[in-house]
Amino acid sequence: MASSNSSSPLKIGIMGFGPFAQFLSQTLLKRGHSLSAASRSDHSLLCSQMGVHFYRDFDELIGSDAEVVLLSTSIISIDNVIRSVSFDRLRRPLPLFVDVLSVKEYPKELLLQVLPEEADILCTHPMFGPESGKQGWKGLPLVYEKVRIRDHSLCQNYLEIFQSEGCIMVEMSCEEHDKVAAKTQFLTHTIGRVLAEMEIDSTPMDTKGFQALLQLNKNTVKDSFDLYGGLFVHNRFAKQELENLELALKIVKEKLLGSANGVSDL
Repeated sequence: MASSNSSSPLKIGIMGFGPFAQFLSQTLLKRGHSLSAASRSDHSLLCSQMGVHFYRDFDELIGSDAEVVLLSTSIISIDNVIRSVSFDRLRRPLPLFVDVLSVKEYPKELLLQVLPEEADILCTHPMFGPESGKQGWKGLPLVYEKVRIRDHSLCQNYLEIFQSEGCIMVEMSCEEHDKVAAKTQFLTHTIGRVLAEMEIDSTPMDTKGFQALLQLNKNTVKDSFDLYGGLFVHNRFAKQELENLELALKIVKEKLLGSANGVSDL
């Protein structure tokens, strides 16, 4: 990908305006892009304060003059949201549709099924959020696949937002993303959820390793269980990683019990 210092101002419509969309919007606005949003929740006051035009429903957003439509709904709701939209209201030329979900094969297949055939699709996963990206996006990965792109200039213009912020640009198929994410993101969330169930807490004698576990627990539970459930249900590789974790725990337990038995036999 060619380097660029900045992208030209874009008109970006955002479907879903939860915490992650709000986080992205701060940087998009800082870079001079014009934003509009629609959400099932009433974010009109917040949008007014931020300088984002708020629409009451998704059809109004789709009928606007957005050049890019950013899909930032939850994993579990995107199917209902996308299928509820009247795409016959789309202006010509059609906007570039960009999803930012934490799974990739699922939205890719959904968008290919539901969107008009002439609509361009870019699947992305910014591998950061409000906590990890609060000091900026430099050095943080953006994973993306150009699923169906005809307007390469518009797609490049959008990607340059992240490139100009210093992101590591990782072009990867949605399938490969989900394979890797099952071993990294889903496994991380699973360990964090297990620690939360154990109700671990700080002590006067914390080691650095235990402090890392506490931080993992803290970071994980900030995300909703719906997000965690979506990482499992809509990533076909996650079930195998869960089974691998269960097997590994069983093996370690057996080794420990074997070691204990060996000591007791001395």
